[in-house]
Amino acid sequence: MAALLVGVGSPEPPFSGMPGGGLDIDLMTALGSAVGESVEFIAGEESTDFGAVLARLAAGEYNCVAAAVSITPEREHMVAFLPPYVISGQGLAVDTVRLPQVRSIDDLSGLTVGVQRGDTSESIAGHLLAQGRVAHVRVYDYGAVGTAVADLTAGGCDAVLGLAPALSRLVSQVPNVEIVQSGGIATEQIAVAVNPADQTLLARLQVAQAELEEDGTLQRLRRKWLGNPYVDQSLAVR
Repeated sequence: MAALLVGVGSPEPPFSGMPGGGLDIDLMTALGSAVGESVEFIAGEESTDFGAVLARLAAGEYNCVAAAVSITPEREHMVAFLPPYVISGQGLAVDTVRLPQVRSIDDLSGLTVGVQRGDTSESIAGHLLAQGRVAHVRVYDYGAVGTAVADLTAGGCDAVLGLAPALSRLVSQVPNVEIVQSGGIATEQIAVAVNPADQTLLARLQVAQAELEEDGTLQRLRRKWLGNPYVDQSLAVR
């Protein structure tokens, strides 16, 4: 293998697109070193749907995808996964000046929720819509979640659902926009996706990741990028 080809999708701080890289970049660099392979990161081509990134992995264009990928049953039919390196949840962001009454997904009646196309938040919002708990779902192209957050103040949407660590980083830059709920929506198991045709690589990476957990490398990386060393981000930081 000339190099481990790793798809990283669109920038999604703190996983990628950060000064110095990001959690996914450091993780794959460490995994590559552990299995004796150099790593080539490939930014996702312009795509409106995250599903296209995983489709390219399944087609053999990448060896792995490290892009804050949540494990879902549908995705497990397409690709293989390493054990999760982060367990987190969905976050709900609102402009607390414009909509101070919204404190959780139970307060969204009559409102429009923004989600990213192909993200697990899209299916969650779809369930809320089917149950009549939101009025509309606005689907933003993959990579445009920053636009969704900006629209909270402008009124293009009323709330945004997304992976809590990434959404928290985005809203920290937008006045009056806050995460009002980060637990109790959905649990997301974030893992590296691997080309299912390469079972040998999958096994090598599984062993390498276990070793990186055992020697404390992954704890250090999670603390560096997320502020919390634990796989389960709901656990209190000590």
